[in-house]
Amino acid sequence: MTGAMGSEMEVLVVGAGPTGLTMAGQLAGHGVRVRVVDRALDRVHESRALAVQPRTLEVLAGSGLADEMVAAGNPAVRLTLHAGRRQRSVPLFDLGLPDTAYPHLLFLSQAETERLLGERLAALGVSIERGVELVGLDRTDRAAVATLRDRDGRVERMSARYVVGCDGAHSAVRQFAGIGFEGGAYPQTFVLADLEVDGVEPGAAHAFLAGRGLLFLFPLGHPASWRMVAMRPVGDSTPPTAPVHLTELQALADAYAGGALRLHDPVWATNFRLHHRAASAYRAGPVFLAGDAAHIHSPAGAQGMNTGIQDAVNLGWKLAQALHTDADPALLDSYHAERAPVGRMVLRFSDRAFTVATTTNPMVRFARTRIAPALLPAVLAPRFVRATAFRTVAQLGIRYRRSPLSTEGPHATRTGPRAGDRLPDAPLADGGSLHRLTATPGWHLLLCGPTEGWPAHEIDELSQGRTGRLTTHSLAPGAGAEVLRRLGVGPGHHASYLVRPDGHVGYRAGGTDLAGLRSYVHRWLRA
Repeated sequence: MTGAMGSEMEVLVVGAGPTGLTMAGQLAGHGVRVRVVDRALDRVHESRALAVQPRTLEVLAGSGLADEMVAAGNPAVRLTLHAGRRQRSVPLFDLGLPDTAYPHLLFLSQAETERLLGERLAALGVSIERGVELVGLDRTDRAAVATLRDRDGRVERMSARYVVGCDGAHSAVRQFAGIGFEGGAYPQTFVLADLEVDGVEPGAAHAFLAGRGLLFLFPLGHPASWRMVAMRPVGDSTPPTAPVHLTELQALADAYAGGALRLHDPVWATNFRLHHRAASAYRAGPVFLAGDAAHIHSPAGAQGMNTGIQDAVNLGWKLAQALHTDADPALLDSYHAERAPVGRMVLRFSDRAFTVATTTNPMVRFARTRIAPALLPAVLAPRFVRATAFRTVAQLGIRYRRSPLSTEGPHATRTGPRAGDRLPDAPLADGGSLHRLTATPGWHLLLCGPTEGWPAHEIDELSQGRTGRLTTHSLAPGAGAEVLRRLGVGPGHHASYLVRPDGHVGYRAGGTDLAGLRSYVHRWLRA
């Protein structure tokens, strides 16, 4: 590093956690020159985030990461509820979701997730500059100038067309950009520990329900067999910075589990407080926020890391398109329009779940400790009920129908995904699937129905100047009845779907008239 101005980089990513690594991987995969810095000297080796949702696996499948994550994690976990001497089990490995290749919650430590994302980034030729801190950020409407300081105190000023802050709750990018972070902190203090536990069935997640709150045990495997999360008693004044000793962990476990557990060999333990905050904007000129820099909330529902990764997938292709084509300026504005409502929804959902799990209200405590353990397993036994209950948690229901990028064309089908919705997966007659068909980078045009009737010259015209960015697929009746049914296309009918690089429908219409599609492509996918 030197004090001189370095050469301009297309994108600077600040932060090398799961969100930053995903962001850099998305950009590099689209041919963007990207630089990644992180003030930490090493990646995390603790478990922190644990669960990977189905939608996250879907958006990472195209790069091969999803299969690697499933191989490294545990997709066959069930949740055992403990209330006094009663035990009930709820399956998490079969959520009854027919339209995804990943109908399960995957347990994988954040350390392993970061390892796999980092290896993918290295394979793309991008290295992570660790021990490098952002200490200044100036911006104009067209670029940003970042001041970086390395571990030896050397300072460098570099220019980048765009800067993406993936640097967590205390984001320096957000602070330098002057973006507000509104919200507050929960009063409770929690304990987090990776350790060994005797007295519980291995391979399952365990929740101990008590009047004072909840204690969770999640199967890890590495760096320890179990992750423990427990709420300290109301009124406990232990500061978050205080060390956590094994005797304290055992006392908490005894209070929740009645002495049924024996804890030993802790690898890592800490106190922590939870916050619920959201950035007032996800963009300020050439500066963007993603992940915990844009939203933080309780871990209820395992939404945090997954939401951050999907922020990165949403923004990555848009930045690449803005850098390498004459893109409509509204394309980058759509990032805030699409992801800020998702962040607010996740905040509301996790806040409600957290309140139910921790409140001392007598009625809610009774429902938590007596009613829920008795009814939940029976209620969730049917697969269709599990599908309904878990679809929101799995993040498969996220949609951008009000986005400027979402357009319903004429004669659109009454069923099937609407513009802005996630494209569902479906089996194809050749043994493949719709998601695998559309997994390669870029936009995908699905022409559904009999091949006759489609204007070949207009389709060829749409492809001109968009080689490698627009791929056309014919889903004639021979492709399989199930895929056409899920897209809402009946026998003998035609429909077109234009699928964005992040797997959401941008445009759809019925019939073979491509005038509306042509207008959409000329605006959002310029040659």
